[in-house]
Amino acid sequence: MTALRPPPARPLVVSADEQLLDDLLRLLAAAGAEPEVATGGPALRRAHREAPLVLLGADVLGTGPVRALVRRPGLVVVAGDEPPPAVWAAAVELGAERVAVLPADEGWLVSRVGSALRRPVDRGRLVAVGSSCGGAGVSTLAAALALTTAPGTDGVLLVDTDGWGGGLDLLLGAEGEEGLRWPELTGLRGRVAGDALMAALPQVDGVHVLAGSRSAPGAVPAEALTAVVEAVRAGGWPVVVDLPRTAGPELAEAALAEADLAVLVVPARLRAASAARLLVEPAPDGRSALWSGAQLVVRQVAGGLSTDDVADVVGRPVLAELGHDRGAVARGEQGRPPRVGPRSPLGGPARRLLAELARSAQDAA
Repeated sequence: MTALRPPPARPLVVSADEQLLDDLLRLLAAAGAEPEVATGGPALRRAHREAPLVLLGADVLGTGPVRALVRRPGLVVVAGDEPPPAVWAAAVELGAERVAVLPADEGWLVSRVGSALRRPVDRGRLVAVGSSCGGAGVSTLAAALALTTAPGTDGVLLVDTDGWGGGLDLLLGAEGEEGLRWPELTGLRGRVAGDALMAALPQVDGVHVLAGSRSAPGAVPAEALTAVVEAVRAGGWPVVVDLPRTAGPELAEAALAEADLAVLVVPARLRAASAARLLVEPAPDGRSALWSGAQLVVRQVAGGLSTDDVADVVGRPVLAELGHDRGAVARGEQGRPPRVGPRSPLGGPARRLLAELARSAQDAA
């Protein structure tokens, strides 16, 4: 049996001024809100307690029922013209967050109503994947993590940060899909609408991919990466960032500073393991390394080191191993996404990493 959802909370409007009421109802309709109107009695006290936002007309601030209300967050006083000092004093006494004067503050009020009605969502998790050397299979693992995460979600974002790498959309077979690539988004700064961004990107099997462009290659700015990742995570979508070995420190820091899980792929060779040790150890001046909290994933190679040997060289335990996938190269060349079944060479490690992510989130809660 499916439980009935409670009715959506409605903003409360308290005013006896017909002109002000008409203006407020018009603005609330523009914000997609159906308000509750009350001026006194039990209905006022209940709605004042439960409403996500309370709009008090300046005309009722001196009335007994309003003066008896307790202070609460999310209360706005609204006036039809510039209010006298007494209104400002009463607004301060009630703990109002703002006195909105119409029509000058109409835009702000519509935005404020929209934010009050927006359902809170859990912040999306961020996974950053990099390597200790080139050709380690980072992009393939990042794609596998995104594909493994996608089922059961409203989508996941896979971010390609190599503007000169040919485009991560090729790995998913999404090169022919319409949507934005990095050249159209490098100017992003500050707050961005996550839902609009996700809808504008190419999508394959629930994975929305932000890739470089083969026709207009160029560097990905750290500020743009931060804006994209923050917007999507704020909307509740998980994000996987593919960090190439060539990523500069600003770009790497933009992804790693907020990452819930950092994954460092290390081919099982002495030089790669030695490079990984440099990436996770503190700098000579004592500063923490960007990859200091990374989980190690060893990529097995013919004639290479054992997993234990890699752990000894790096000085860190190994969380997962990437076995050889004989079909990976062919699938990539044919534009088919990596296989991520539970028993596949990529699917198993991807699930192990996601289990570690879930465990870390539970420990932090």
